[in-house]
Amino acid sequence: MNAVLIGAGGHAQVVFEAMVASGLDPLHIVVRADKGLWFMGMPIQTPECLPDMSGLACHAAIGNNAVRKAMIGRVMAAGGSLHTVVHPRAIVSPSARIGAGSLVAAGAIVSAMASVGEGVIVNHGAVVDHDCVVSDATHIAPGVVLGGAVRIGRQVLVGSNATVLPGLVIGDDVVVGAGSVVTKDIASGQVWIGTGLAAQE
Repeated sequence: MNAVLIGAGGHAQVVFEAMVASGLDPLHIVVRADKGLWFMGMPIQTPECLPDMSGLACHAAIGNNAVRKAMIGRVMAAGGSLHTVVHPRAIVSPSARIGAGSLVAAGAIVSAMASVGEGVIVNHGAVVDHDCVVSDATHIAPGVVLGGAVRIGRQVLVGSNATVLPGLVIGDDVVVGAGSVVTKDIASGQVWIGTGLAAQE
């Protein structure tokens, strides 16, 4: 099986290594990016997204949520499909759901009855506990802990080592700062730093 890796930055390196660890032959990975000649010893092909992607299984290995979501839209509009990557050292419950085009990185845990949307990053060592819902194009950064039954909106960034207490709801386009402890619901578009909302300008 061939897979198309879109992107050539640091996050793409993580995805590439997870693909190989999962048993995909590096020679069957096609790297596409908008610039550069070589990536992890592989030649880069341009442009990132062809007018016709029919029959191609693609993973948008782009850390920025909005850019990743837009690329997924381009791939789908061009007839491509989404390739999901789960590192063999991740733990994913048999009752959990992982959406198309998502990454579950090494050391991450997705627990019972959790649901991870399309194009989501569950990064190294993150815990998505039982009954959580993580919506499309969200990034759960390394070391994050989502308590049971947390609901996360679309295009959210939960920064490294943050903790979200059980049962809370986080809206769309929220940023939770690294190391924060979220103790109450967060409305869409808000920024949470430390133990409270950041001042809005």
